[in-house]
Amino acid sequence: MASASTAPAMALQSSGMLSRDQLLHLFSRFATLTSQPDVKKRIADAVRDKQEAVAITTAIQEGILLEMGIDPRFGIACLGKVNAMYESDMDLMIQFYRFVAKEEIAIDEAELEPSDFEEKMLTQQRLQEQQLEMLKQMRKYDPETQSAILEVLHEQLDKANFESNAAVLRADQIEEIARRSGIAKTAK
Repeated sequence: MASASTAPAMALQSSGMLSRDQLLHLFSRFATLTSQPDVKKRIADAVRDKQEAVAITTAIQEGILLEMGIDPRFGIACLGKVNAMYESDMDLMIQFYRFVAKEEIAIDEAELEPSDFEEKMLTQQRLQEQQLEMLKQMRKYDPETQSAILEVLHEQLDKANFESNAAVLRADQIEEIARRSGIAKTAK
């Protein structure tokens, strides 16, 4: 009887696309690991040693992929295809963007001074609260009006080169867009 150490290594997945479950596992495991103090220290130490923090977070992702039986290069390449392959799976896309944000936070925490990091997180939190209020305001309107509001928001973001402060419309701006959208509907 062969022992586990002498058994042939299982072939790593290196084709197709990562499944939804595989991606969700990767996202969850990455969030867990990057919240641990020893992993945070590893990333911060790498930054102090003049290494790129993204190289460390990528290495962490590659380690998770390897644990999952996935060729790391293939798995990382699949992350670049998530938007195209899963665009209609809103829940997965939300989890994917959380994963991307978690990586950015891990990098920022390693690269910024503690006070600068805290300030950035507070600014981010305020922006998210403003966006939530904006979404609550938008939900009062029909889907056509919501689309018009999102179109204006997209134009605003585009003009501002996607600066985060352009990611919010005030209540009066939303009301004005809705009013114009209503006028446009009645004029048809």
